[in-house]
Amino acid sequence: MPENSGSMNSPTPSRQPIGQLLIAQGVISEDQLRIALLEQMKSNQPIGKLLVSLGFVSETTLRDALGESLGKKSIDLSNAIIDPAALRLVSHELAKRHKLLPLAYDAEQNRLTIAVADLNDIIALDRLRSLTSRELLIETLLAGESEIARAIDQYYGHELSIDGILNEIETGEIDYRSIAASVDEYSQPVVRLVDALLTDAVKRDVSDIHFEPEATFLRIRYRIDGILRQIRALHKSYWPAMTVRLKVMGGMNIAETRAPQDGRISINISGRAVDFRVAAQPTIHGENVVLRILDREKGIVPIDGLGLDEHHLEMLKKMIARPEGIILVTGPTGSGKTTTLYSVLNHMNEESVNVMTLEDPVEYPMAMIRQTSVAEAAKLDFANGIRSMMRQDPDVILVGEIRDAETAEMAFRAAMTGHQVFSTLHTNSAIGVFPRLMDIGILPDIMAGNIIGVIAQRLLRRLCTNCRRPYQAEPHECRLLGDENSSPPPTVYRAAGCEACGYQGYRGRVAIMELLRLDSDIDELIARRATVREIRNAALAKGFRPLAEDGLRRVRDGTTSLEEVVRVVDLTERM
Repeated sequence: MPENSGSMNSPTPSRQPIGQLLIAQGVISEDQLRIALLEQMKSNQPIGKLLVSLGFVSETTLRDALGESLGKKSIDLSNAIIDPAALRLVSHELAKRHKLLPLAYDAEQNRLTIAVADLNDIIALDRLRSLTSRELLIETLLAGESEIARAIDQYYGHELSIDGILNEIETGEIDYRSIAASVDEYSQPVVRLVDALLTDAVKRDVSDIHFEPEATFLRIRYRIDGILRQIRALHKSYWPAMTVRLKVMGGMNIAETRAPQDGRISINISGRAVDFRVAAQPTIHGENVVLRILDREKGIVPIDGLGLDEHHLEMLKKMIARPEGIILVTGPTGSGKTTTLYSVLNHMNEESVNVMTLEDPVEYPMAMIRQTSVAEAAKLDFANGIRSMMRQDPDVILVGEIRDAETAEMAFRAAMTGHQVFSTLHTNSAIGVFPRLMDIGILPDIMAGNIIGVIAQRLLRRLCTNCRRPYQAEPHECRLLGDENSSPPPTVYRAAGCEACGYQGYRGRVAIMELLRLDSDIDELIARRATVREIRNAALAKGFRPLAEDGLRRVRDGTTSLEEVVRVVDLTERM
């Protein structure tokens, strides 16, 4: 089978084919290349693009390998600074059509630097040269196609503004039948309005979109960095058509309006796949719809990127190295438990390890990991799922959540038979796991020796680095920080607000954690039903650092503010 390779979109003569280059580098196997070549015969797509879509290689790895193969520099656009003069020179339409991004323009030398996915697009280079009266010198850097698409959207802005679409709806009529049909759907402004709202939410790093009908209007709220914020208020007449569109996209029943429904949407935004989990709930004013955004690119963080300090990171790696037992992650809803578990699984995901998961539902598809969704329709619950999974020869099992005695019992049985088990539990602290498991029905004798460790976590908003303001901590703040005697008082930061952070003072979130690694002494305390205070004192004597201490570490290093830590963690004991 001939291999169509070279650039990201077309073959390059007299170069080693990209597939063979990736095999030589140990990135893919012969079998994976064979699968991609068979797919290429059906779709006639470039081999590089197919290897990315099949999940065999990341776009970044492919970009760097291509750059090396072609003797060209590659660029990571997430760290690039774009020259406005270059953007003014190249139109949005030209950039989008030829998948190129202008990076810099030197007027004196008439040189334009661009990022391209296809180095062999001669037509694009000719079009660019015709932009100026003098001969334009063009320098090309190789970048991933989805990176370029995302950057074009980011720097050129929306092609259609939400306000423009709303104006169009106000001056026209809505045809409900065409919204549910797939024929020429973009002729309907409601279709474009929903797409524009979803795109806007993804670009603003929103975790949830709330569509909330009231008696006379529709409220739209975004959850950004854990805080709900009203973004729009639309006339209620828009909502029926928008509901139909969201249900069609989510594969839900558009005729059912009086029962709760769940669905899933998968769309491509800014050149990458983004999933949305849709939940519709009937209320007195109509159906309330909430979308959870599952951005695969942000959902799986490397274990080194979780924000742990060296001591905690080393402890987590030691916990993962234990061959059998249970590791529990605790915290309230939306505290990043799933992200932490996925990071750990991704760290362990090797050809020699069989990793299997049981989730409700599967949030982020991962290559090589066998993921199963718990579904009422299939009569598969967590307990039955673990039972059937044990017959699949797993090394590592992830159970989405321990909710009842039967699930807990099966999880511990898996741990006792030589498997490594990961799961989540709703408790306020790492030490609170033991009374909670006893409450569920797990005996202390079973817990002792089978729990490897517990991670309790919360998410804090990061201070915006553009506008955070330094100040000297006041006496009561010094007391909270444990620096009463320091002179001068420590410098900490508070939120201000600027255009970059939407005048909130915060931008993005960071996890704070407490890690409790169990040893024989703590196991003995658990087995003889010691109190939470006794277990806590024993853990503190062995270097256990509570959640509050990790939060205050983030205040000291300027990552967040003291007000934010107080909002999330109980600091009353330190007052």
